[in-house]
Amino acid sequence: MRSLFALSFALCLLGSAPQSAVAQTPQEPEATTIEEVVVLARRSGAPMWTVSRGDSTLILVGAITGIPRDLEWRPDDLEAAAARSQQILTPQEGRASVTDLLRVIWRIRTIARMPRGQTSADWLTPDWQARLDAVMAGERNQDWRTRSLLILGFDLMQDKAGYTGRRGGDDAMDVVRRAARRARVETRPVGTVRGDELIDSLIEAPQSAHVPCVEAAIAAAEQGPDAARERAEDWRARRVAEVVASPIDRALNQCWPWGDPEIAPQLHQQWAAAIETALISPGVTMGVAPIRLLAEEGGVLDGLEARGFEVDGPEWRAEAPAAVAPDVDEVDSEKGV
Repeated sequence: MRSLFALSFALCLLGSAPQSAVAQTPQEPEATTIEEVVVLARRSGAPMWTVSRGDSTLILVGAITGIPRDLEWRPDDLEAAAARSQQILTPQEGRASVTDLLRVIWRIRTIARMPRGQTSADWLTPDWQARLDAVMAGERNQDWRTRSLLILGFDLMQDKAGYTGRRGGDDAMDVVRRAARRARVETRPVGTVRGDELIDSLIEAPQSAHVPCVEAAIAAAEQGPDAARERAEDWRARRVAEVVASPIDRALNQCWPWGDPEIAPQLHQQWAAAIETALISPGVTMGVAPIRLLAEEGGVLDGLEARGFEVDGPEWRAEAPAAVAPDVDEVDSEKGV
């Protein structure tokens, strides 16, 4: 059951679940100015950036999952801003059929366990295995040694680093979806990923493909259960670079599906195409995306700035280390003084 939970947890990392095929009739948003929408959105405290082209304005909200339920922020303001937008962009949908789900159940051992006779020590270097042993020292049951590295990575984030995933408090994605549903604002996922592709990538990936995931998860686990709260507090304070550099976000970026070499490029390309479309659509479009997708080096925000757009919002790059002035005596010595 833990393995099934971890797998469903992984599927949720795409940030969305399949939605009803019944189309909603969008209603005209409440009359307001673009400036009012932006002010409302920013007042919520969630990290966000605005980009404009002509009469098109794009608000990009950087979301994280795993927000502690007692973390205070102002979701009502984000909900009000979303209700006044012309359209909402949400993360990709993973579309799985009944056949896909049956394949998961049928192959659950392949996905959740190591090949027979193997343990994590067969795949991790001695140094990483020693770090894993230290993190798991208090465990009475030793079956973690034979879990697949992917499932072990998710379990480490959940049990040791305090990451609750979609089981945490309302995050920006939850708030915006709820607002769109209530206000009947047109909501459009930026793309889809076929269920058979997702399942194939889970079943066929060798254990070696998940080594970066479990190493990053070990690093997150070493920070202890406060790692998730510190990350959430950085998010609320709009310390964007710190969130992206947090051990949990580093692990999520290495683990399936974002770490999959075939799935991950699709996710990035679909977001890039959706943003390009939004910038030629009149009115206000709100897009909610994983914050690391937006703010990572070479990510969406870097790409927009490189194309000449003015990106208005919190700083997303880590500060460069200050240059250290050379010692006067050393300079004189080099000059032969």
